[in-house]
Amino acid sequence: MELKTFTNKIKNIIPSSGSKETQIKTGVKKFGTFGGVFTPDVLTILGVIMYLRLGWVVGNAGFLGAILIIVLANSVTICTGLSMSSITTNIRIGSGGAFSIIAKSLGLEAGGSIGISLYIAQTLSAALYIIGFTEAWLLVFPSHSVLLVSSTAWILLLGVSYTSAHFAIKIQYVIMTIIGISLVSFLFSPYSITTHAPSFGKFEDGNFWLVFAIFFPAVTGIMAGANMSGDLKNPRKSIPLGTMSSIFVTMIIYIGLAYLLTIVATPEELRSNQMIMVDRSFWGPAVILGIMGATLSSALGSMVGAPRILQALAETKIVPFSKFFSVKTKNNEPRNAIIFSGIIVEICLILGNLNFLAILITMFFLITYGMLNLVVFIQQSMNIISFRPTFKIPKFVPLVGALGCLFMMFLINSVFSIIALIIISILYVTLERRELKTHKGGDIRGGMFIAIAEKATRIAMKLPKNQISWKPDLVVPIDDPNVWAGSLLFIRNIIYPSGSLFVFNVTSKIDEAKKESLETLLEPIKSDSNLFVNHTLIEDRDFLHGAKLVLQTLKAGMFKPNILFLTIGKKSENDKIIKELMKFANSDNDLGLILLRQHPKKAFGMQKTINLWLRDKSPNWNLAILITLQIQRNWEGKINLISVANDKSEIRRINIFLERLSDQARLPSMTELFVLTGSFKETLKTAPLADINILGFSGTSELEFMRNATNITKTSCVFINESGEESAFA
Repeated sequence: MELKTFTNKIKNIIPSSGSKETQIKTGVKKFGTFGGVFTPDVLTILGVIMYLRLGWVVGNAGFLGAILIIVLANSVTICTGLSMSSITTNIRIGSGGAFSIIAKSLGLEAGGSIGISLYIAQTLSAALYIIGFTEAWLLVFPSHSVLLVSSTAWILLLGVSYTSAHFAIKIQYVIMTIIGISLVSFLFSPYSITTHAPSFGKFEDGNFWLVFAIFFPAVTGIMAGANMSGDLKNPRKSIPLGTMSSIFVTMIIYIGLAYLLTIVATPEELRSNQMIMVDRSFWGPAVILGIMGATLSSALGSMVGAPRILQALAETKIVPFSKFFSVKTKNNEPRNAIIFSGIIVEICLILGNLNFLAILITMFFLITYGMLNLVVFIQQSMNIISFRPTFKIPKFVPLVGALGCLFMMFLINSVFSIIALIIISILYVTLERRELKTHKGGDIRGGMFIAIAEKATRIAMKLPKNQISWKPDLVVPIDDPNVWAGSLLFIRNIIYPSGSLFVFNVTSKIDEAKKESLETLLEPIKSDSNLFVNHTLIEDRDFLHGAKLVLQTLKAGMFKPNILFLTIGKKSENDKIIKELMKFANSDNDLGLILLRQHPKKAFGMQKTINLWLRDKSPNWNLAILITLQIQRNWEGKINLISVANDKSEIRRINIFLERLSDQARLPSMTELFVLTGSFKETLKTAPLADINILGFSGTSELEFMRNATNITKTSCVFINESGEESAFA
């Protein structure tokens, strides 16, 4: 009985989506590798550039130059195909293809920004392909209306895609046959010349990279099958096999056609006649039908794939009207998304020529390819156990693919590359602000940054410490979270914008109420994304023992605190614990000390003016100045730099000392200098008005004075003892 239960659980965890039993239960017939991936990819790659621009490429680059361009262009898609093949054998890819892969890896924000861009690109591509079909049609029937031809083609394609993806695939089989016949017609060309194109051309119409940029969009289209991921029997098997086979088959076709073109026409003819394949074929109409079929198949692929991306985006509530667009029929057809996408296509057709958007569309495809490669490279670099694809590739493959995509983007058009990156960045920021609910399984972002931090930590540990990089990293023991709200906001003024805070509470028994109380206390300061705030509860019957354990443990870490922050109450019952903790932190653990005696009524006043008290031979200049500057910056206030002279004869010398100190420490220009005469305790009463007084201290015997200082100054007082690791003059 137990074995049967365990087996059933395993079946629930890993359902066999491609099994006949599953298909019978759901009533959905899904695609295999050939129909679902190979055919859409091949028909998208073998497009109008093959018919109308390959001859021009050969005429400019020569045969070997053309081969170099074809292989170089395919190297990017091969790397991307290998990366996609690898990651699809590691995760259970959902609907939406690239969107699903990126969202499951880098989160819905990254997946959504790429997915929306990819959807727009696919939808506009459908309009462009229909326009291409219309232009081919007008070569045969020049008297026909442009809008009538394009709209008729749109209605037919929308009807096919609306009926079902299976019907669309069957139509694509017919189109593939037509393209095959056109290629055979050209293969058996009766023409032959004696003056063949040279091995390397002279690039009369443009340099190598210009010719390459014009050809490169021909090899994009490898996502056509991946976009059908939600309709595949076995995406893990079909996407790698179908994608890679389509890339290599089409590359061989392009190389073969390049060779045939050098045989049937001169370089001048290849460069000047874009219909050279029609003119030199065995039967020209077959090639014209091939051109029409290529544009129609590409348009159909986009009109089938784009709605599925939109439906996948809607399922995760990334796009508006998600409930409407996420609807599927019993046959797994996203018909609401199909209708909406079809309307956009027709609007584009009515508006007219979209050639100015063609480059931007290519940019979106390249960014998608680049992100796929980047996702795989990141997961490989993290060396995490969860990334164990059955299809393994070397680490350089996704790196070359990602860098190659970026290079191709700026090679084709740097302006449109920047525009595309800006659009995707805006989409990412917009989605991030919506705080989308992530996938159940989460994503790798947290682990990715941890891996980066670990790598950076290992490097940092090998480098010498530098006082220039000092920042306030406070460790704060809290006895009662319910009375700490005011002090905690003051602590924020000490550590913001780049410091850190570690709070702990020692308790005899940990319960949910204490956890919740501590979390509630820290919630306002945790909401600031620039601050690293952490907390824990320590179970120990003795507060001092538990606090020492925390300090010893933190000392062993890389991100260890450099200041112990304590508060002084109005009663002396805890003085013994405070003194012991101060000694342990400062002498034994090299921590600076900050002791706060908060005024019971005035607290921190208007948070504007700070009195900083310094002696000319004080051992606490550095930390006192640094903390004062932190508070002044966050209060946007003013500093009074104060020192005490025993008699009037010392006033000039101490004034010079304060001026030099202010200059070397680079204190704000509005800082005022005061030299008060008399005993220290007497001058406290006559000090300039302020909202807080900051003073240094050297020993643990001054607690009673610290407790009374708030009554003397009528403000909150902060007492500082440095560790020797700080420098205000760095």
